[in-house]
Amino acid sequence: MRCHRSIDPLLDPIHQLLVWAALALVVTLGWGCGKDKPPLVADVPPAEELYEKGLVTLKGKRVYYLFPTVDYDLAIETFQTIIDNYPYHELAVQAELRIADAYFDDERYDDALSYYRSFSDLHPHHEAVPYTVLRSALCHYEQIHTIDRDQTATREAQVYLEILIRKHPYAPETQEGETLLRDLRTRLSRNMMQMGDFYLKRDEFQAAAERYRTVLNVFPGLGLDAEGLYKLGVCYENMMRRDEARRLFHVVVANYPNSDTARMASERIAASN
Repeated sequence: MRCHRSIDPLLDPIHQLLVWAALALVVTLGWGCGKDKPPLVADVPPAEELYEKGLVTLKGKRVYYLFPTVDYDLAIETFQTIIDNYPYHELAVQAELRIADAYFDDERYDDALSYYRSFSDLHPHHEAVPYTVLRSALCHYEQIHTIDRDQTATREAQVYLEILIRKHPYAPETQEGETLLRDLRTRLSRNMMQMGDFYLKRDEFQAAAERYRTVLNVFPGLGLDAEGLYKLGVCYENMMRRDEARRLFHVVVANYPNSDTARMASERIAASN
């Protein structure tokens, strides 16, 4: 005897409703897959628009009509967006420079130096290379301590300025570089003179003489020649090299006759006779 399952006739409309709902959902999803979906990320603005936005950001906003405040990080991010999305656009190269300048203006000199050096390496024939070399020197210059402290930053700046003058003698930036280089050399010569004085006060005449000779040989014509000659003569006197000392004193008197250094040299000459 076959068993028949009884079906409640009241459930048939509900069952049919569920079936039709499921079909409608499938159709809807299928139709939706065929349509273009909105992008998950907004479209990147044109390079020109981004560049202008970056420049405006660098101008800053004035607070109470006083000094402008600049969101350097936002400016850097904006210029970096150009580089990332429009690497072959002419403004991508300019964006590299603006990023370096933003770091420099924000006194993040190590980051600025990295970008200036990278620019020179990537675009060796670009007209802005002399500018980046000068700025590389300035990154070190801005970190220079007083002349009685370590002068590593001074020497690093000097290296870049010498590259600028040697490789780009006719660039507009070179004139400023030459003035800056003289300032750095004067600073180094004074530092060397102070080192000589340090040893002279401790009667370490050989060490002092080496420093004074460096001032005369490496940094001539910077206003320390008379002092260097005189103090080197004092060292020679104490090292029993009196003839050499006397010759140096005579050079001081002959070449710097109206100076206090010449007066002291004359006194040394008179005392040695």
